[in-house]
Amino acid sequence: MEDPAEPRTFSGEPLLQVSREDLELYGVIDLEDRIEALQTEIARTRAQLEKKKSGRSAADALFNFGSSES
Repeated sequence: MEDPAEPRTFSGEPLLQVSREDLELYGVIDLEDRIEALQTEIARTRAQLEKKKSGRSAADALFNFGSSES
């Protein structure tokens, strides 16, 4: 069984570093690999976002149940 990943605070620094890299240094295959890795990370991030939104919606529904009735 795999240990859960340690939660980390997102500071944006790694993303900033990646966005400032000189892409002229990379070859075609390297650039294609980079795009694939970034798309995989985007998909993973979107999946986590949807999971969190679903959890939030479920919590909102539970705690707001019947609160719209006067």
